[in-house]
Amino acid sequence: MNDSTVTPIGAAVRRKEDQRFITGKGRYTDDLSRPGQAFAYFLRSPHAHATIRGIDTAAAKAMPGVVGILTGADLAADKIGDLICGWLVTSKDGTPMHMGSHPALAKDKVRYVGDHVAVVIAETLDAAKDAAAAIAVDYEVLPAVADLAAADAGAQIHDNAPRNISYEWELGDKAATEAAFARAAHVTKIDLVNNRLAPNAMEPRAAIGEYDAGDEAYTLWTTSQNPHVARLVLSAFVGIAPEHKLRVIAPDVGGGFGSKIFIYAEETVCTWAAKKVGRPVKWTADRSEAFLSDAHGRDHISHAELATDAAGKILGFKVHTRANLGAYMSTFSSCIPTYLYATLLSGQYAIPAIHCEVDAFYTTTAPVDAYRGAGRPEATFLVERIMDKAARELAIDPAEFRRRNFVTQFPHQTPVIMNYDAGDYGASLDLALEMADYKGFPARRAEAEARGKLRGIGLSNYIEACGIAPSAAVGSLGAGVGLWESAEVRVNPTGNVEVLTGSHSHGQGHETTFAQLVSARLGIPIDQVSVVHGDTDKVQFGMGTYGSRSGAVGMSAIVKALDKVEAKAKKIAAHILEAAEGDIEFKDGRFTVAGTDRSLAFAEVALNAYVAHKFPTSEIEPGLKEGAFYDPTNFTFPAGCHICEVEVDPETGVTRIVNFTAVDDFGVVINPMIVEGQVHGGIAQGVGQALLEGVTYDADGQLVTGSYMDYTMPRADDLPSFKLGLTQTRCPSNPLGIKGCGEAGAIAAPAAVINALADALGTQDVPMPATPAKVWALAKTRAVRQAAE
Repeated sequence: MNDSTVTPIGAAVRRKEDQRFITGKGRYTDDLSRPGQAFAYFLRSPHAHATIRGIDTAAAKAMPGVVGILTGADLAADKIGDLICGWLVTSKDGTPMHMGSHPALAKDKVRYVGDHVAVVIAETLDAAKDAAAAIAVDYEVLPAVADLAAADAGAQIHDNAPRNISYEWELGDKAATEAAFARAAHVTKIDLVNNRLAPNAMEPRAAIGEYDAGDEAYTLWTTSQNPHVARLVLSAFVGIAPEHKLRVIAPDVGGGFGSKIFIYAEETVCTWAAKKVGRPVKWTADRSEAFLSDAHGRDHISHAELATDAAGKILGFKVHTRANLGAYMSTFSSCIPTYLYATLLSGQYAIPAIHCEVDAFYTTTAPVDAYRGAGRPEATFLVERIMDKAARELAIDPAEFRRRNFVTQFPHQTPVIMNYDAGDYGASLDLALEMADYKGFPARRAEAEARGKLRGIGLSNYIEACGIAPSAAVGSLGAGVGLWESAEVRVNPTGNVEVLTGSHSHGQGHETTFAQLVSARLGIPIDQVSVVHGDTDKVQFGMGTYGSRSGAVGMSAIVKALDKVEAKAKKIAAHILEAAEGDIEFKDGRFTVAGTDRSLAFAEVALNAYVAHKFPTSEIEPGLKEGAFYDPTNFTFPAGCHICEVEVDPETGVTRIVNFTAVDDFGVVINPMIVEGQVHGGIAQGVGQALLEGVTYDADGQLVTGSYMDYTMPRADDLPSFKLGLTQTRCPSNPLGIKGCGEAGAIAAPAAVINALADALGTQDVPMPATPAKVWALAKTRAVRQAAE
């Protein structure tokens, strides 16, 4: 990268921020120390479900180094409110969802192993741990409810949620769907489990709370994807402090994948406790705590049916899903299995009628909320698995069956809310088939069979809704906030630029791509652009980063602010050049009087903006700084085709991915290098879900997979070199034409992998994660079946 030149959109620029990360100069929450800080350790419930009859802290308080011990009774005495869910979902009978009480420290009852019972604050972390071990809690153990399939028959977890149901929701036209099935020539049925996942970001969650008695103000440093939303919730709903007396800072954050969107008990307690003990309070999770208490993802049980006519055209689709919420509703948990899931059940296909029912249950397990893709992976897995099964039942090639049912005319209104604005699904499929050498697969399968191996190939044609998105739309669906984004562009007198954004970067490369946009637009070197984010005292209110919204929404806000900067700069240039404003042209970093050689560089105009000698300040205010808010008009709809080819050793059950092809339509790409990295990471997580990862609780609600000894993460040798391709249809609903790329791999990969395994093993009953033991059993069943035939 040559930092002295303008960097165009579409250039593969190395990430600016990586220099500090790879040299150990990053600044994460756990790197910070505040003067006089103490350390917090949370006493967590060892039981999945129990009444708290009493908590005796006397012995613990007398131990060396203890600064303070706080419980739910102390929270209640200070009138600190419960943690909230910010999205209202209404049941199909018109009643609102049942929101169970969720105090940051349990008061009368614990509802999962790891639930927060008390916090010990001490001079050292070891002293806090020792004191926690001395706290005596009198529990009356109640029956656990760990099985989602039987949650409605288990012990009641929340008093206001009979049968442990939060809501029974539906979307679509039931009558039209039943009519479609009545005239169907064929019906395909499938039962699937979308396995629960632990997010496992590289950096565990952390928080430091500090109270300034002089200003009566709090500061929270935290690992958050949306610090402004954290401040809003902690002030307006939890009641820690007035919003103007609470500053939230999210410094460098080492990954989130959705798990750092939410407002958790730990940052709530650390902020509140800082005033209680008169000391800054620091907490950093260890990996065991992360497994216990980070919000998990997925966890659905679904039955689906697909109706087709005699020509293989889809007539209707119906789905019934049981969704696990865990013990409490998390910040956005209600919308994940509803508005971010069912609205994508049309996939890339022109399905005339769809009806979906979702029943959401409480269980005595960790809360479940957004995890990379958030509802879209669950929808894609269901759609693409039943598409593959239907194709094989109808004896139609899976690629041809998909092509036969593609949406081809845009805009396209689905039966489940979404209106697809632009796409070319056939182009992505064609390129993916070519790159994967789909036609050559039978020969490769025969060669593998000669070596005693089983080979299979699987497709996954995904679509997702990103750029989450229009405030009026999400408000009508129950969202408690608008989902616009903000930006401010500050041009300094010497011509360099600071961009303040409400988006937050936790691995996506915003400091590069946002600067790249400004470099290309203003014609200045990329090293003259800095990006500021993650601090509520520096950046005007913003909605944060999730749902691949930072490009489509966050960068669009920057574009609006740049429009204002350019418009004002043209006024200034016109006065300096003694020309009419309408005659000023701006291109390649220079303001020129049309038809002449009279011009000024961007930096010259910037300096004049602040010197303010050469224009009337009664007409033009000095300075060059503009802000903007951008509220999108629609979701964006990235789409594509992923193809996985696997080889199975039937003697060991080991699955090897021998080829993986991903062709995506992300609209306009700002930086292809960063996009490739996002796709690689997403595929890795999708493969992890398909083959390796799965959170498991036993019947007593104890977490069985509580460490990396038990929860299997993908490693480098589990993955091949990916073949990546791009097609492009420009998104019409934002000024840059961006669709988003952050979640595509995690959305598409699980279905591609499992479809490939189903092809290799000759059965559609392939569960996730498809571990070697499960695959070995299926291979043996295949061998027995073949011998019998």
